[in-house]
Amino acid sequence: MALLWVAAVAAMTLGSARVTRHRADAAADLAALGAAARAVEGREMACRAAAGVVRNSGGRLAACSLHGRIAEVSVEMVLRVPFETDGLKVVSRARAGPVEQEGVASRPAAH
Repeated sequence: MALLWVAAVAAMTLGSARVTRHRADAAADLAALGAAARAVEGREMACRAAAGVVRNSGGRLAACSLHGRIAEVSVEMVLRVPFETDGLKVVSRARAGPVEQEGVASRPAAH
């Protein structure tokens, strides 16, 4: 009976991990798009928009930067697991910017 309980908890934890990962990925994608859409207003407004998207998704904006019109974000979400009081941190990153002739604009070269 205990083995069955442990297997069930492990299966539920694995399922929760996958769901949390997908939620973090979606939040990062939407936050990057939101920030890129507001890039012309400057970093503060763009990152504020990204933070709002992430907060509404249940996560935390860990990092936000603009390189020209390209936005890069990092999102953290907490996965609650049995026997771990603080949970596990799931991190996802995304980048968005204007589409150019050959796809998404590349990051400017560092000088």
